[in-house]
Amino acid sequence: MFAFLNKKKKEECVCPIPGKEAKEAYIDMKGVNIFYGSNRAVKDVSMRIKHRKVTAFIGPSGCGKSTLLRALNRMNDEIDGCKMTGSIFMNGVDILGKKVDPVSLRTNVGMVFQKPNPFPKSIFDNVAYGPRIHGIRKKSTLDCIVEKSLRDAALWEEVGDRLAESAIGLSGGQQQRLCIARALAVNPEMILMDEPCSALDPIATSKIEDLIFELKKSYTVVIVTHNMQQAARVSDDTGFMYLGELIEFGPTKQIFQRPKQKLTENYITGRFG
Repeated sequence: MFAFLNKKKKEECVCPIPGKEAKEAYIDMKGVNIFYGSNRAVKDVSMRIKHRKVTAFIGPSGCGKSTLLRALNRMNDEIDGCKMTGSIFMNGVDILGKKVDPVSLRTNVGMVFQKPNPFPKSIFDNVAYGPRIHGIRKKSTLDCIVEKSLRDAALWEEVGDRLAESAIGLSGGQQQRLCIARALAVNPEMILMDEPCSALDPIATSKIEDLIFELKKSYTVVIVTHNMQQAARVSDDTGFMYLGELIEFGPTKQIFQRPKQKLTENYITGRFG
């Protein structure tokens, strides 16, 4: 399940083949609790995240949505005093189990953060970083992976002729798409995005949203956003969280047009948050 690369030869070039076939219920959370010391930040969350769909977590600041997102690649393990209980099944494997290697898991579950964080390296070296870590050294193979990843991130046409230039010189929107390309280069099955557009202007935001539509053809995407209009535009399913609880989860159209819970309706209509 956590194999780094499905290899396929084509003219001596090995490229990642994204999107291994999986069941519709790609992620199945059951009774997930996340504690920071004695504080329970996520409270008994259960939900199913579908394969090759976009799922959005919405809710006010401090409601636990980013904490829940980070549980999907066990980044919470890196926080002192953080403890998780319950189960998160990914294709039938409980990723909270002791036998699961978090490093392998994070190869399979890419992460894009709120602020673009390119390495102070060339554009090429940013994208090739992950494959090199996993032992790929052949230049023709790296060339292929870098080009494919940049194309998948809708960035190749803008930077394909200047791969040796520093990534720091790119615009904010380009840097964020570069970070997405860097995540794609290690052939994940899932992409997590934590407020990926909050630091971007409207034009760059539109490009990222267009990219999300393309990505879900090959990847499962989970996004945290404060922007409810964005959640309504890009997601297939939406979960509304409040004070650590999952108040309501379902198809995005239903959540925004016919919410079942009064608290969800109040948040959607701007009565609080």
